[in-house]
Amino acid sequence: MASLAHQVERFAGLRALIIGDVMLDSYIWGSVERISPEAPVPVVQVRQRDVRLGGAANVALNMQSLGAVPVLVALTGQDDAGKRLLSILEAAHMDTRGLVTSAERPTTVKTRVIASHQHVVRVDDETDRPASPAEEATLLARIDLLLPGCDVIVFEDYDKGAITPTLIQQVVGKANALGIPTVVDPKKRNFLAYQGVTLFKPNLKELREGLKVEVQPARPDEIKKAVALLKQKLGVQGVLLTLSEHGVVVDADGTVAHVPAHVREIADVSGAGDTVVSIAALCVALRMPPAQIAALANLGGGLVCQYVGVVPINRQELLAEAARL
Repeated sequence: MASLAHQVERFAGLRALIIGDVMLDSYIWGSVERISPEAPVPVVQVRQRDVRLGGAANVALNMQSLGAVPVLVALTGQDDAGKRLLSILEAAHMDTRGLVTSAERPTTVKTRVIASHQHVVRVDDETDRPASPAEEATLLARIDLLLPGCDVIVFEDYDKGAITPTLIQQVVGKANALGIPTVVDPKKRNFLAYQGVTLFKPNLKELREGLKVEVQPARPDEIKKAVALLKQKLGVQGVLLTLSEHGVVVDADGTVAHVPAHVREIADVSGAGDTVVSIAALCVALRMPPAQIAALANLGGGLVCQYVGVVPINRQELLAEAARL
C-alpha cells in the first residue's frame, strides 16, 4: 500500500467539479479596550480588514493548494460582493465558467469581528431561498459543460439554496453513469436527498439532525450504529463522520474504523470541514482504501484548526505530517 505522503503527491492534476454555495468570509481584526457607553457591548478598535474565499470556494482553494484542478459551479449575486468573489477567483487562476450570476439573490458574506484572537460576533448577509427553476436549469447546463474529464464531484452544501433535490438527483445519475465518484458535505435541508453517492461526510450535529437521533461521540458502538443506519438510508457506498476532538469514523467498502484526533493547539475550527471534504474527495478520486482516506482527512482537518480564520490546507505541511504516520 502506498504511503500517505505518496498519496498526497498523487493529488496533483486531479480535476474536481465542486457544486455548492460559495461565499466571502470577511474579517475585521481589532482590539477591545473599553465598553460602549451606549450599551453593555465591547468597542472594537479596527486594526485590519481581510476578505477570503468561503464555502464551496474555500473547498476549491483547498484543492488547488493540494495540487488539484478545481472547477466551481455556484450562484452569486449581481452585487459588489459577487464581483469581489469573482476577482479573487480569477486572481487565483481558477476556472470561473461555472459561476452563475443571479439578480434574484445576494452573494453570501459572513463578516467576523475578531478582537485579541477572540471571536466577538458574526454578521451574515445572505439568503437561503432555493434556486429558482431558471437558476437551477442554468446550473445544470454549466455542469453538463464542465463535467467531462472530471475525476470527482463534490457537493458542498451550506443550505443557501444553490443545491436542490432535483439538481442532486440529476447530477448523481449522470455521475454514476459516467463512473465519476461523488462526495457530499451536507447540511440539514437536503440531508436525505443524496441517495446513491460514493462518500457522505456529515459532522456529528448534521448526523443528529438528519437522522433525528441523539448519539454521543464518547460511545463508539452508538456512533457506529448510527453511521450504519445512515449508510443504509441513503444507499451510499461510504460514510465519513467527523467528530471534532474525537476524530473521525469511516464506514466504507467493508471497513469500519475510528481514527482519533491528533493533539493540537486549536485556534479556530472555521473551515475545517471544507479541508476534510477536499482531502477526502481527492482520496476517493484515487480509489484509496477507506482507512487511508480517514487518516489523511483527519490529519488535514486538524492542521487548519491551528490558524485563526478560514485558511486552506498547506500542502507541504500536510506532506510533512503524513510522512510521520
